[in-house]
Amino acid sequence: MLHGGALSLFTTVHLTAGRDALLVLAGFGAGLFNGVAGGGTLISFPVLLALGYPAIVANVTSTVGIWPGYLGGVAGFRKEIADQRDHFRMLAPITIVGATVGAILLLTTPSSAFTRLAPWLVLFASVLFAMAPLLRRWLAGEQSALRARPVALGVGMFLAAIYGGYFGAAMGVIILAVLGLTLPDTLARASGIRAVLSVLANGVAAIVFIVHGHLQWQAAGMLAIGCLGGGYIGATLARKLPAAGLRVIVVAIGLATGIRLLVG
Repeated sequence: MLHGGALSLFTTVHLTAGRDALLVLAGFGAGLFNGVAGGGTLISFPVLLALGYPAIVANVTSTVGIWPGYLGGVAGFRKEIADQRDHFRMLAPITIVGATVGAILLLTTPSSAFTRLAPWLVLFASVLFAMAPLLRRWLAGEQSALRARPVALGVGMFLAAIYGGYFGAAMGVIILAVLGLTLPDTLARASGIRAVLSVLANGVAAIVFIVHGHLQWQAAGMLAIGCLGGGYIGATLARKLPAAGLRVIVVAIGLATGIRLLVG
């Protein structure tokens, strides 16, 4: 049973053919942005809110609906992740536990409290996502001075996974920062680990939401259909599309959504 009030403000949203098409388009955009620059949640979440879903329901449905698009990112880093089994053996259990904790925290958060928190999460994710290129350049410059910090790596990944299970937007940026600061490795290889752990964290959260959450199956299905195509195209064109321009669009949508939620 969910904590009283967590999802009690669920509102039925009637999906028409036009709204289905909008959700497919939102899923395609989320998958495309995740494949190229990340930030797909900042596309799908605002669309679900605009259609009338409460914040928690929108977050749950978005997490499940756009998960298929993350698989394209893993495919794009096949070479970087091929010989990193030791890292995955250490980090996968931590990620699973952290994402489970985050998802359960979401489902036990009163709907009114999450509605007040949502704009700040969106704004935080938008600012963090905007700063991602600066963070990557800084981490790349720090590689030679780093040494392995296994305790910091485990704690940092656990906290990042909790955030990912709870909300998820810009989780990849947080994971990349943790890996970059605790592993003496190249940024490309860290990005490969980040791609796999992001799939794992979002997948675990999706399973928790499917079992316990007030998931809207039709909306999630429409998002998934679009996200599959968008994720594939995004992974294919990741090195060709102007990621900076796409990043500006995602950040603008996220900031506009956060500000709109704050002003009611």
